[in-house]
Amino acid sequence: MDKAVDSGTITLQRDVPATLVPLGSAGTLLQGTEVRITQRLGSHVTVVSEGGMYRIDGRYADALGLDGAQQREVPAPKTREEAENAVLEQLATCYDPEIPINIVELGLIYRLDVRPAGAGWTVDIDMTLTAPGCGMGSILTDEVYDKVRRIPGIEQVNVELVWDPPWSLERMSEAARLQAGLW
Repeated sequence: MDKAVDSGTITLQRDVPATLVPLGSAGTLLQGTEVRITQRLGSHVTVVSEGGMYRIDGRYADALGLDGAQQREVPAPKTREEAENAVLEQLATCYDPEIPINIVELGLIYRLDVRPAGAGWTVDIDMTLTAPGCGMGSILTDEVYDKVRRIPGIEQVNVELVWDPPWSLERMSEAARLQAGLW
């Protein structure tokens, strides 16, 4: 289930790979570490522990006593419109680890180009981050690449991190602004 949560303290049941937010540095949270879940959205869980925020891949949710992230089957798109919709649906499962809003609604996707390639599709994506200094850039672009690549018939995915124009709150959808309390 995708949701933002504010849980009580959970003790990790085993060592788990984790990414320090917003620096993007990889590490391990050790068995016995106490964490508090702040959000579980898309295929990741964000926790805080000992003054740090960490992103844990949903494949390791069992260490938190949670069910693992379930991946849904995506049908192979037959038309460009179906391919674009499939890509947008996948992108909407990618979340900023600090903000419980998906990257599409946040306005982080600047360009999406889907074009025929052989028997399938090539997808070009230009995206940005909410802040240029965020160390999560490569982690989010890797997640975007991986999730789009899972769509049957997608033969090539190119994800480019861009900074022009700079991201601003105006890029957020109306729904995202309402969710963030910016209205």
